[in-house]
Amino acid sequence: MAQGSAPERVVPPKLQPVRVPIGEEPVEERTADFREVLHAYTREEAVLEARRCIQCRRPWCVEACPITQDCREYLRLVAIEDFDGAARVTLRDDPLASCLCKVCYHYCEDACVVKKKGVPVAIRQIKRASLDFGASDLVYVPSQPKHQRVAIVGAGPAGLMAAWELGVRGYSVTVFEQEDRFGGLMQTIPAYRMTDADVELARRRFRDLDVTFVDGRKIGLETTLADLLGHEGYQSVLLAIGTPQHRSLEIPGEDLPGVLPALEFLKDRNAGRPASLGRSIVVVGGGDVAMDSVRSALRAAPGASVTLLYRRSRAEMPADPEEVFGAEEEGVRFEFQRAPLRIVGTERVEGIEVQTTELGPPDAGGRRRPVPVAGSEAVVPCDTVIVAVGQQADLYGFGAELDLRITSQGWPEGRGNGYATAVPGVFAAGGRSVVYAMGAAIEAAAAIDAYLAQKRGASPSARPDPFGGPEAFHRPAGYTTPIRV
Repeated sequence: MAQGSAPERVVPPKLQPVRVPIGEEPVEERTADFREVLHAYTREEAVLEARRCIQCRRPWCVEACPITQDCREYLRLVAIEDFDGAARVTLRDDPLASCLCKVCYHYCEDACVVKKKGVPVAIRQIKRASLDFGASDLVYVPSQPKHQRVAIVGAGPAGLMAAWELGVRGYSVTVFEQEDRFGGLMQTIPAYRMTDADVELARRRFRDLDVTFVDGRKIGLETTLADLLGHEGYQSVLLAIGTPQHRSLEIPGEDLPGVLPALEFLKDRNAGRPASLGRSIVVVGGGDVAMDSVRSALRAAPGASVTLLYRRSRAEMPADPEEVFGAEEEGVRFEFQRAPLRIVGTERVEGIEVQTTELGPPDAGGRRRPVPVAGSEAVVPCDTVIVAVGQQADLYGFGAELDLRITSQGWPEGRGNGYATAVPGVFAAGGRSVVYAMGAAIEAAAAIDAYLAQKRGASPSARPDPFGGPEAFHRPAGYTTPIRV
């Protein structure tokens, strides 16, 4: 620019409303097994799609992300074909990126400005491309050891995220998991969306951190919180136990052979222990676990009819619309505003009696309350019922002294700042999806760091660069207020 001349005006990229299509397995082929449904972008497709990002001065996409993933930056890097840089940015903020790039509900895309004129940028798909085509075999580097130990109860997304946060800060962390596999409720996600290998790939990046994983050990049964904080030598504990227990329908006939809890069904499928399914399967529920159940049942019982019963309308369903659409495409039959009354049968399931509902005023959660319609009872014939009406925490061994708050969706959390419980040094956190659980874990880990820093006479600090660089975590330029929906 010549001296004294006006500064050059930066012209933003022209908004391109049409998304680069994301390939899918044909419906008639994908339901034959548990192969992955969505195809990954090619390198060229990822670059074209990333160039649709107009690089908003205010990063709406980042503000909508519960873990403050700097997606605007990795989109920029993919757009200029710097996949190595994009992979580094992705993994700098997200140790479970190999999972989230397949199963995150992409709240970032809901906030994308491009959505106002067309289809939002495929941010989740480009995250995956950054790992596929960039140098993603990165290992996390701990900062100077703090010589303080933290126990984390539960190896689901919250527990894994907290272990990473504290591990890169230099704490010695032990993660206790009661199951023989890690991932928590990610264990229930079907292989057509994500596999255990994705969880293990993420966990291997922890290998240089002082993080130890112990499976098959239930805290609260053999070992109490007092044991951990006493003779086992931990200075702090995070309860990240999630909601591993299913909620029952509490109707007659639920103990009949042929009635399966959804979590048990999905875990068994992923562990290679297929359940015995009939030819006419009914799934009760309307959430994400119900969607995973109907689509898994289609694949596990080829040729069977699969029906979903939900007591509200489609508009009130909490399930991800993308999963609902996938189930409809694959041939699942939906019956809305049908509430179960009893399961019919003598020696095993023969049907489920339902009642039509009308939608009344909104309940505490904002959804319209289902009201039974008198005289509308009917029996839906079936030989298998999968119950997917919600989950709850297993609080055995965690007493009233913690003063835990149980959320409407069942996970426990501390009531204090940073999810602190009423017992000093004990924290509890979780969330309604994988990424929301991770976001809660970030806040809890920061509170644990502050608590332990005070104990050693130091000040808390921001998360250091997990690759050992000089810069600590900071939000990207233009970031103002988190968007939480």
